[in-house]
Amino acid sequence: MRALVLATLITSLTAGAQVTDTQLEQPPGQDWLHYNGDYESTRFSTLDQITRGNIGSLVNKWTFHVPGPGGLESVPVVVGGVMYVTQPNAIYAIDGKSGRLIWTYHHLLVKVKDREGPHRGAAVFKDRVYFTTTDDYLFALDAASGNVLWQAKIAETDDGYSSPAAPLIAKGKVIVGISPGDRGLNGFLDAYDAETGKRVWRYEPIPHPGQPGSESWAGDSWEHAGGDTWLTGSYDPELNLLFWGIGNPSPDFNGDVRAGDNLYTECIVALDLETGKMKWYFQFTPHDTMDWDAVEIPILVDAPFNGKTRKLLVQADRNGFYYVLDRVTGEFLHGRQFERSQNWTSGLDAKGRPQRLPGKDPTLTGVKICPSSIGATNWMSPTYDPDTHWFYFVALEGCGIATMNTEKFRPGGYQYRAGGDVLLKDDTWKVSVRALELTSGRQMWETPRVGSTNLGGGLVSTKGGIIFSGESPGEFVALDPKSGQVLWHYNTGQEINAQPMTYMVDGKQYVAIEANSDVFGFALFETQKPGK
Repeated sequence: MRALVLATLITSLTAGAQVTDTQLEQPPGQDWLHYNGDYESTRFSTLDQITRGNIGSLVNKWTFHVPGPGGLESVPVVVGGVMYVTQPNAIYAIDGKSGRLIWTYHHLLVKVKDREGPHRGAAVFKDRVYFTTTDDYLFALDAASGNVLWQAKIAETDDGYSSPAAPLIAKGKVIVGISPGDRGLNGFLDAYDAETGKRVWRYEPIPHPGQPGSESWAGDSWEHAGGDTWLTGSYDPELNLLFWGIGNPSPDFNGDVRAGDNLYTECIVALDLETGKMKWYFQFTPHDTMDWDAVEIPILVDAPFNGKTRKLLVQADRNGFYYVLDRVTGEFLHGRQFERSQNWTSGLDAKGRPQRLPGKDPTLTGVKICPSSIGATNWMSPTYDPDTHWFYFVALEGCGIATMNTEKFRPGGYQYRAGGDVLLKDDTWKVSVRALELTSGRQMWETPRVGSTNLGGGLVSTKGGIIFSGESPGEFVALDPKSGQVLWHYNTGQEINAQPMTYMVDGKQYVAIEANSDVFGFALFETQKPGK
């Protein structure tokens, strides 16, 4: 394991770069310090150099090729003009102005695992950068050189765990998630001391016998129960609470062997940052049989609701409903169906619990269920624009023929997605970007992703009045946040499954996104003066 260092670039770009707690609490501007842009996960940048009026002059300034198999899904973070990009088991520091490599660090796997990706990004604090690996290590590297300062083993066993989520850093703690619970492993969320790498606490979503919620698991089904934490959550510094989405119960596609609501899978949980203790939870899909992970990123907004300003948490869930919760108490305030083809419930009751329709669980012969196991949305990051007061996200209309998983648990876990569904990619299968009014969930507009049957990447919004969106076939587009009109597009020529971000270097705003095996950096075109 070694780092390559380009000393001249390090001297010019990283001298004095120190990320403080105060900086981490600010909205994204010159720097992009979090996977989700800010603690609230709004993905709204205060930069306004690129606007609806000049978006036509946006050009590709540089491209950085990431060696390896491709399939990038990470979000770069930027500190003082230096960008940190990850792929499974590797991290790259590059010049955010030119795309030139500064250093790279590769983690050498002791044991090659059968599930290596994807990886979603790094985190920064003080003079360090943090990232996780597929064999469950958390690394702290010197941000200037890439040298290892410490490493911590996340999972004590080597039974198939991976750590794909970008870490979240708050008040000196590094929060990391885990996967894959689909195979019968039990998920957890860890906090580590950012200075030493010592584990501070562990939260386990699956309750053991005698603990609150254990009655929601029949027999010994809790032992191989799932509950992944594979996407980065949100944080409220004032409440000192983490908000994290919990994945599906295991096994997929067979609820007969785990009767009950299966707490705390398919939940948003509010955790005390200092102790990891759960303050409240809200379960979106009790007794899920369709792999509708509730890890979709929650956005935190303080906004009026029924005439009173409240601390809200909003989420578009994979099950096809949009939710508004009180993030202080977890109280359900409002829910609205956004997937038109949804056929598994008659709606939500007064407490937000779905009213299931009979005959809408996987069977041995197959049954049509909408949404499919891919969900009505998924990992693609949403965004909130405070200027429009609208929530924007990527939505999918699509169904599947779901069949029951009849496999028995064995050493090494369930076969991944035994059973499952055949996706009905017919004329009704559509992917789009949608705008919802924040508190009502009323749809304001919808813009189809033309020619796309895969979900693609997520969104970012800016003070310049632009929403950037990465589409699966490779189109990187700019949308008008008020109308959804396409204002600009660039064909990367590669599949996009990552989230865009924006930052500033030397007074120039850049926008970046990953596409398969490359990172693309965009900025406004400038004509050179004669003789320059």
